[in-house]
Parts: sequence; structure tokens; C-alpha cells
Amino acid sequence: MIRYVDLDAAEGAAMDTLTRSVLRDHGASSAPALLDDLSVQAHRLPPRLIRELREFRNAETASCLVVRGLPVDDSRLGPTPLDWREPPREPESGVHEVALMLATAHLGDLFGWSTLQNGRLVHDVLPVPAHENDQSGHGTVELAWHTEDGFHPFRCDYLLLLGLRNHDAVPTVVSGVDEVALTDEQREVLGQSRFLILPDTEHLKHARKLTENRGSLHAVQRMQDDPEPVAVLFGHPDRPYLRIDPAFMSPLPGDQEAAAALTALTGELQRNLTEVALAPGDLLVIDNYRAVHGRSAFKARFDGTDRWLKKAVVTRDLRKSRAHRETPAERVLL
Repeated sequence: MIRYVDLDAAEGAAMDTLTRSVLRDHGASSAPALLDDLSVQAHRLPPRLIRELREFRNAETASCLVVRGLPVDDSRLGPTPLDWREPPREPESGVHEVALMLATAHLGDLFGWSTLQNGRLVHDVLPVPAHENDQSGHGTVELAWHTEDGFHPFRCDYLLLLGLRNHDAVPTVVSGVDEVALTDEQREVLGQSRFLILPDTEHLKHARKLTENRGSLHAVQRMQDDPEPVAVLFGHPDRPYLRIDPAFMSPLPGDQEAAAALTALTGELQRNLTEVALAPGDLLVIDNYRAVHGRSAFKARFDGTDRWLKKAVVTRDLRKSRAHRETPAERVLL
């Protein structure tokens, strides 16, 4: 399910030189010109890394890819911020955002959500005071495993997490659909539109803020009020894709057969959970159609040394979400 790739010292040094050069040329990882230049610059990545990312995308030989050896120096990072809104004290954070962005270009198109981190394309995943109990990247309680943004038809194809700091070796947990054992009858039920997946609380909270003075509902709020029944398994019957978020989903009311099939699937995914503790310089790429992910609980210190990841989401086809974006070139879904 997980493929591990270790970059050698020369490849890591080449990555460091490239990302610093790109950041210096564009001034900031959020520069619009960098987004326009991303696919060009991405071809300067180490060839072996490019081949691994392309094979992961095209051949689907694994549901998760872990690339180890990207250069991250804890002493140059500065303290872990206390909030994603807080600008990092050191510019080093931008170097790693560029590295993450370059990797996304070999998988598809980087995008973001208006309802998450103010539409930023690269997120900071870190504990935030007073949000310890949230089911989000800012909490410290166990983050229940799920398909990323599983409620949304334009959810990402790939989720990328880059480790910057993880002194406590807090694991990300993953589980792949290829490993589950189900009966033919259960697979048939799960492949039918007999399930509801609601938006998670993080999307809903920010959707309400965006529309509180508009007099109209955000698209995410409409999905909450009137969810469309969906299938959990889809694609090829022999190697199906997956869409699931147990904390925010249910079978259609009264559908006991669907409830039993969903219970069987969640049990299988739980049984096959694997821990991946991202060390500094570890890049985890998750196929969001073939694997679920979550996070173990941990204790935050809020002293500048807490777990800190960078996160990005990628779609293989940005055009399909055109009705949710202001312009063809816009990468943030409204």
C-alpha cells in the first residue's frame, strides 16, 4: 500500500538549491507568477523523484507514497507558529512551501478552498490553542480517518503532507481500499448511491463567516442542508475507488443493508490502519481516491517545538470545478 523512496544526498542538495533559487526569483511562495511557472520549474526536480511521482499518478501501484530525504533543517525553521494566520518568524518556511508546490505539478493542479485557511494553497498543519478538540489539522485529539473533503464532488485526487517538525513522532494513519476484504454483495451495495456525506465542521464554520452578510447560502451550506446520495465505492469493480468519512456520514434513513455494508467496510479499513510518523523532510503523498488518512492524538506544548507539517491538495482536472471558481485560472473554489 505504501511505497517508500529515499533521496540520496546529491538529490537532496539539488532540491535545496532549486527551491531556494525559485523562491528567490519569485519573492514569495504565494506569488502568482510562481503558479504560472510551476510546471516549468517542476521539471528541474531530481529525475528519480519526477519518475516516482509520475508512476504513482499514472500506474496507481501504491495508494500512498513516502519520499524521504528532502532537506529540512530544524534550526533554521524558527518556532512552530501558534496559529496558521501567524507569519513564520523565519523565511525558511517558504522554501519548503516551494518544494511542496513543485511536487504537486507532477500530479495535477494545486488548488484551495475559500472555506479553509482563507483560500491559501499551502496550509500549515499545527496545533492551535483552544482548538485542541477540533476534528481538523489544528486539533490534538485523534483525527478520525477519512477521505479528504469526502463530502464534495470536487475533492482532491491527491493530498500531500510535508514534515517540517515532529519531535514526538506523532503518526499520520493511513489505510487503503485495496486491502479490504468484502463480500460481493457488500461491494455491490457500497457501489450504489445509498449514503450521505455531510461537510465537516471546519468547512461549515468558515462558510457561515463568508456568507453572514450576503443573504445567501454558501455552496457548502447547501450541501449540508440538502446532501446528494452518493456511492462509497466507484470506478473499476475489481479495484474500486473510495469515498468515505464515517464521522460525517450515514446510510440513507432506514437502509439497514447499506448500514451493514458500511460497518463492514469501516471495520476493514480500521483493521488495516498503518502509522506513518513524518520526520522532517518526509513527504507523504496520499491517493485520495484509494486511501483514507487520519492522525493519532498527541499533547501539544505550544512552546515552538510542536508538530508542524505543510499541506497541499491536487486535482487531476481543475476544469471540472469551473462553476465554483471566479475565472478559468483561479485555483480557489468558492
